[in-house]
Amino acid sequence: MTAAVGRQLAMRAEAERLQLAPVFLITLVAAFLLTGQNLLDPMIRHDDYPALFADAPAFWNKTLHEGRWLNYVWHLREVVTPAWLNFALYQSLWAAFVAAFAVAAMGPSAQRWFTVVLALLLVVCPSEMLISLWFNTLIPGLAVVALFAVLACYLSSAQLRWLLPIFVIVSFMAYTTYPLLLLAICIARTRDRSIRDLAGLMVLFCASFVVAVLTVYTLNWQVHGVFGVPVADWRDPTAGDGIGGMIANLPKLGETFTLFLNRTGIGYPPLIGLIPFVYILGLNVLRKRAPLEALYLAAGMAIGLALTVVQALKLGVIVPPRAFIFFWVFFALTVVRAVQILSEDEGLYGRLGRNLLLLIVGVWFIQLFLAYGQSNDWRSDTKLWAQEVQATEGPVYVYGDSSKIAAGLKAGIQSYKALPFRLKQLTGKTAVACDEVPDTCPSRPDMTASDAEVHLLREGNALFMLFTPKPSDETED
Repeated sequence: MTAAVGRQLAMRAEAERLQLAPVFLITLVAAFLLTGQNLLDPMIRHDDYPALFADAPAFWNKTLHEGRWLNYVWHLREVVTPAWLNFALYQSLWAAFVAAFAVAAMGPSAQRWFTVVLALLLVVCPSEMLISLWFNTLIPGLAVVALFAVLACYLSSAQLRWLLPIFVIVSFMAYTTYPLLLLAICIARTRDRSIRDLAGLMVLFCASFVVAVLTVYTLNWQVHGVFGVPVADWRDPTAGDGIGGMIANLPKLGETFTLFLNRTGIGYPPLIGLIPFVYILGLNVLRKRAPLEALYLAAGMAIGLALTVVQALKLGVIVPPRAFIFFWVFFALTVVRAVQILSEDEGLYGRLGRNLLLLIVGVWFIQLFLAYGQSNDWRSDTKLWAQEVQATEGPVYVYGDSSKIAAGLKAGIQSYKALPFRLKQLTGKTAVACDEVPDTCPSRPDMTASDAEVHLLREGNALFMLFTPKPSDETED
């Protein structure tokens, strides 16, 4: 009996491995097409540049304030690779996770159509698009998540759970919500479901997550002398001490979910409510037709949302939409499984469901493709400025906030620090941000007679870059 079960598991694993390669190829092509405007010269957030330059000291504070110890180790590498290669590697890792998750979730007996659609639906995750702008930093963390997903196509559910604590601890030190993707993989891989099994998985995950938190706390205590992860001041934390403090933080929880729904719906009111509505419909179908599966998926989603609520209420911070990748993963698996069940009968609901899945993939693919192009003006402008910097023999002084000009606003530039980093990336030269260190700069040239946003002036062998956002731009921001 045991030998027969072993052979059956081996045959299933072999079938999943055979599916993985073609699904990965489809997913990789889709990911590269989606990010096509960002592939050759990818947009980089200002605090992701230390990872591009392998500048560990510049990233050091994030070990204390965010517990990013795995990412810090990545910064210690000596090999510095170009941004386009790092972005291509990041997207390849995301495609590997997506393909492996879809194959492990749907199983070898599912129609290939549903496996591919699940993979494509995961590719157009809005939260992943947002977080992908930190691709240099997140390569090692995503590699851990992708490896766990690939292992799910080779190992049994029990073997996967033995590895879960290790992967949770390591991935937590890359990004706080990455462990939730590991939980989603375990839930998707489970075939023999029961209340007892679900309870065991939840206990295992929660215990692993607690150990991961304590591991980071201990590292911070040993290295920084602080047992914990103090929230950085720029996040404007208002710690919720007691019930009263958490009630006072309810507006931040509301803003967290408002921002998340807005970004998930790409800012369009008809789309903002579509995803939650479709998720509720899909979960209801599973509740009626596959109640245990619905319970597993709802429990995973609930764990993720609970962690988000705790951060908002207890720490008093706004959780950014990019942290909600887990929501889209559970949403995608829920609705695809619901449509797959409805399609067992050749009826109207199955056809409508399949068309709806294709509609979501198509609409979000187009919208995210356009979103990646919002930084095109910033890319082109900074390349022109870089030519001037390259032709400058002396120092380069930057006055004003380049993130507030039209190109910066459109690209969502988050800090004036982005421009000096960008110029260093393009030219290898270091520009001085005079608003940050005014004592090291000459007096700012007077340009009050002009209403242009950007001025490049030469005095001797020095280049002066002046940014004066128009009042309308400042108001909009």
